Order: sequence, then C-alpha cells, then structure tokens
Amino acid sequence: MQDYNFSNDFSKNIDAMIYTCGFENCTPGHSYGPIMRNGYLIHYVLGGNGIYKTRGKIFRLKKGDAFLICPGELIYYEADRKNPWSYTWIGMQGIKVKGYLERTSFLDQLVLHYGEDEQLRICHEQMFEADTLSQNRDLRMNGIMYEYLFLLAGKFPNPVSVYDEKKSNYAEEALNYIEGNYCDPITIQDIAGYLNINRSYLHRVFKAFTGVSIQNYLLDYRIRQACILLKSTDLSVRAIAHSVSYADPLYFSRLFRQKKGVSPSEYRKRKAML
Repeated sequence: MQDYNFSNDFSKNIDAMIYTCGFENCTPGHSYGPIMRNGYLIHYVLGGNGIYKTRGKIFRLKKGDAFLICPGELIYYEADRKNPWSYTWIGMQGIKVKGYLERTSFLDQLVLHYGEDEQLRICHEQMFEADTLSQNRDLRMNGIMYEYLFLLAGKFPNPVSVYDEKKSNYAEEALNYIEGNYCDPITIQDIAGYLNINRSYLHRVFKAFTGVSIQNYLLDYRIRQACILLKSTDLSVRAIAHSVSYADPLYFSRLFRQKKGVSPSEYRKRKAML
C-alpha cells in the first residue's frame, strides 16, 4: 500500500482525508515502534494475536479487535511469536478528524472489538481496493472514510457524549467561511458576526472542535495558500500578499518567515530546486 505522507501544515488546513492505508501479514515477533505518528490510524486485526502498548497500558489483541493510534502519542505494537497477527490499517488526517472520533468511544478506550461486523470489515477491504484506482482515487477513499466513521459512531457511540451538533455546526461554518473569504481582510469578529455568535464563544467552540485557535487557523490557512501560489505561479510576492488579504507585503513577509522559517522569496527558490 502507498503511504500518503502530507506535511503537518497541509493537514491542518483540510477537513479530513485518508493519508495511508494498507495490509500486513506479520512474521513472528514483528514489531513497530516505539514511535509517534502524525495522524490517527486504526488497525483492524484479521487474524492471529499481538500486543499494543500506549499511555502506560498493554492491550492483548486478537482477531476482530481494532486499535487506535493517536497523533503525538508514543506507541509500540508487536506480533505474537507463535501466532502472529495480520491486520489492515486506515490513517486519517485533518482538522475535523478528532471531532469525528470524539463521537465514538475510540479516543478513550483505544481498543474496540468489531467482532463479526461485516460493514466495518468491508470498509477496510474497500479502502484497500480504492487505493488501486487510477482516477478519482482520493474521492473514493474519502467517501469510504466518511462511511467508516459513520459506522463507528453508530456501533461504538461515546457514552459520555462530548459531541454537540450545534457547536459542531458553528465550527464547520467557520471553517467554510474562512475557506471562502481568506483572500479578504476578514477578522475573527467578522466570522463571529456572520455566525451571529459572540467572539469568545466562537473561540471556545472552534478550539474544542479543531484543537487549534481560530486566529492561528486563519493565519495558517492564508500562509498555506500563499505557499501554493509561490510554488505554482510566477506572481510577485506583493501580488501574492494581496491574494491572501495582506495589503502590506513587508508585514506579510514577516508573518511568512515566522511560520515557515524563511522569506517568501527564499521559499520559492527552495521549492524550485526540488
């Protein structure tokens, strides 16, 4: 299986996407880690046994079990030496993934038992097949991902629900508003006004849903769009600054350097050399 490795900056500016999927029939004692990953990965055990270590716990897993790897957490897993496991995995990144998983009990329990649930198993198989498509692969894979998350939320709902549909809608509308208006000099107050809610309330809702502040997200989104223009066009830095809402190119360059560690011109040169 191909591993779709996108940068952390990129994944912060998308809703949700598959960045890796695959299958492995492990040899006895085959291990992975200790390591930390950048996205959320769900492994589904097709057969055999193994152990999963994280958060100071050891989980002993068998056929029909699934385990979740969370970004930024140290993990280790190992196949049994007598009856090694085989598994499939699905990896997800994006600013909405955490919120979707919070609708399930996966984030707290880390291990769930799918049992003989055919629908969940089929999602893993379909993801494997979709990876071989030559056209529109991303659309098919992301379609399966949303079906998979829907099934997880239905079969393993969060018993102490932290999901609030109204708050979630506010956060999603804010994301959509930023995507459609980032090129204009919008402020957080403009977004709150558009949603007809208090700015402080918007900040809390957005941070709870995405894990980042709305101020940082707006800046990151604009810088990301500027990076795309620097790599794919010959527009001047001044023109690109205007394209992402900054009338003062010097101020834009200062913000860009703070985020990327280099000036816009140096960023363009480095990308041209790759």
